[in-house]
Amino acid sequence: MDPIHLTRLLVDIDSTTGHEAAVGAALYDELCKLGYTVHKMPVAYERFNLIATIDERPPELIFSTHMDTVPPFIPSSADHDNIYGRGTCDAKGIIAAQVAACQLLRKEDAAVGMLFLVGEERDSLGAKTANASPLGSRFLINGEPTENKIAVASKGALRLEITARGKMAHSAYPELGESAIDKLLQALERLRNMRLPDDPQIGPCTMNIGVVEGGRAPNVIPDYARAQLLYRLIGPSEDLKKTIVEAIAGLAEAEFVLEIPFVKLRTVPGIETMVAAFTTDIPALSNWGEPVLLGPGSIHVAHTEREYISKKQLHEAVELYRSMALQLLRG
Repeated sequence: MDPIHLTRLLVDIDSTTGHEAAVGAALYDELCKLGYTVHKMPVAYERFNLIATIDERPPELIFSTHMDTVPPFIPSSADHDNIYGRGTCDAKGIIAAQVAACQLLRKEDAAVGMLFLVGEERDSLGAKTANASPLGSRFLINGEPTENKIAVASKGALRLEITARGKMAHSAYPELGESAIDKLLQALERLRNMRLPDDPQIGPCTMNIGVVEGGRAPNVIPDYARAQLLYRLIGPSEDLKKTIVEAIAGLAEAEFVLEIPFVKLRTVPGIETMVAAFTTDIPALSNWGEPVLLGPGSIHVAHTEREYISKKQLHEAVELYRSMALQLLRG
């Protein structure tokens, strides 16, 4: 099984989140051709996860990653060293490496399987659905672009909306109104100056102000303003949430809309380590075994116009996945 060919085949199918059915159908056909027992797990509408096992044998170890990508769709191209296109490293090249590794592990009679998911880039809906129907595996090797290093931890995510309210008035008479935008800017400045947790091994908790909006017209004192923020967690969130609410009290209100917890991960001797500053499906797959995180490609080019994966690193990942799986299964 050629992982380069499979990577390009998958990349050339648009599978932006919510539209994974076509790539799922193509991957289903490829896995069936390779002789796996493949099941479609319905998720929502026409979307489905894929579960592949060897002759219905209960897997002790599951390889997993996601089929969806962020927009826009970018078809594949290649040169001597790299494959380019949307999803090459996040995470269709990883799918190809995991399939190729399973092909090698079948020859060694290893009890392995594969779980390919929808929705990771938005809400991990595929993982949440799969977590209700585990197969009893002891280990989960999750694939994300870590440059073939094994993650000791994955940062969590805390997404929130900050809303400020004011009073409309004619902009010629600002004293008659109350600017929600002014209040929001003051609240955001307090949050920017807030000291965040840091860990000598994991690194700092970070914050990004991703969206700011508000107001009605240049000649109207704004009565409404909102910002969307994302914190990258390095531990529990309770104290951070409390500090955020206290910092903006009297200016704005905070609504916490999404949380993905920070997780520490198992490592395997002999593989270089890293810390994943991004989130994964792992927290939503708690019933699929003890998690490990590793994959070819760099997160620094994922979600970019020039996303790519190194052919050399793709082939190296196949052997890494094979050897890592055997180490875990043999204890």
